[in-house]
Amino acid sequence: MKQTQVCVVGGGCVGLTLALGLVKANISVVVIDAAAKQVLPGDEYALRVSALSLASQHLFESLQVWPEIIAQRARAYTHMDVRDQDSFGKIAFNSDELDLPHLGHIVENDIIRYALINELEQHSQATLMFDTRYQQIHQSDNDVFITLDSGEPVIAKLLVAADGANSAIRKQFNLPITFKDYDHNAIVATVRTTEPHNNTARQVFLPTGPLAFLPLPDANTHSIVWSTSPAHCQTLLAMDDSDFNKAVMAALDGQCGLCEVQSARTAFPLKMRYAQEWVTGKVVLMGDAAHTIHPLAGLGMNLGLKDAAYLIELLTADNKEFASNRLLRDYERTRKLDAQKHIAMMQGLKELFAGANPLKKLVRGVGLSLVDNLGPIKHLFAKQAIGK
Repeated sequence: MKQTQVCVVGGGCVGLTLALGLVKANISVVVIDAAAKQVLPGDEYALRVSALSLASQHLFESLQVWPEIIAQRARAYTHMDVRDQDSFGKIAFNSDELDLPHLGHIVENDIIRYALINELEQHSQATLMFDTRYQQIHQSDNDVFITLDSGEPVIAKLLVAADGANSAIRKQFNLPITFKDYDHNAIVATVRTTEPHNNTARQVFLPTGPLAFLPLPDANTHSIVWSTSPAHCQTLLAMDDSDFNKAVMAALDGQCGLCEVQSARTAFPLKMRYAQEWVTGKVVLMGDAAHTIHPLAGLGMNLGLKDAAYLIELLTADNKEFASNRLLRDYERTRKLDAQKHIAMMQGLKELFAGANPLKKLVRGVGLSLVDNLGPIKHLFAKQAIGK
């Protein structure tokens, strides 16, 4: 039998970040994850990457994992270029305007996970259980009881569900969600171009959805995320590499020259999920288990890390009762409000940039051009984009 203060189900980046923040404050944590332990990624870039905001960077710095992330593979981006293919509108940000060394970093999720595990293994308060599934979860007024597939029990004062968008824990405890199908699939791939990316994160809004070009450590290599209609997605996946390369270059209007796909192409459906309740007794939702969002602004990982950071702050404060109901409701109220704001913002942007309606095109063009030419408003947009 294992006894611990916190049990985290889900060993992804967000769950591991929470675990590390807690063990550094001398709070015991057990992490249970059905996946294998993350090994050091190979030479090929992973398909799933995140655009880490400055706030997320500062969190990882405080947890002392940022040097390991940078030592493995990461690319700082100093410029952002956002434009609408169907209008004259565009907006560009650069770090010099904001007196910053960079706007953020593009990092493979596997590298973040590796760095977090590597640091957690240095702490006796952390117990990492990979390749491990649970059978049952029950709770009393003061404890949560988790029975593993092996039959071994784990008893915790708090259970944090960081088990992803299809959270089994959320379903078991009947925590209702608000759900919306974005009617988009996202294609992810690694692409090499003849022109260098110059540390620029690019996004083009197409009639069927946005295409993001994210700079990777190699000067001519990008991670792409192409969000588009399911029908168009199938067409793109069915293309041979030559035709796909041409489609990508045309969509980006040739900004980086000829394109050559370097990896497999993988697609996944995009859905908005928002848990109406994040807390039930001593069970708490976090990250994708609590909310998923359209990737057009690269906010998903950063929102989850903000959940982790706030829960770390609350649980490590000098409270008379660990993980009290008042504290958990504070977490729920504060993080729900932030998630609601960003979900609404993404929905508004998606609808504004969808389709080729002439009035919408005019509004988009004028709006982007005005923001690009109005310093104070532009700086406000930039600070939102980089998480400041």
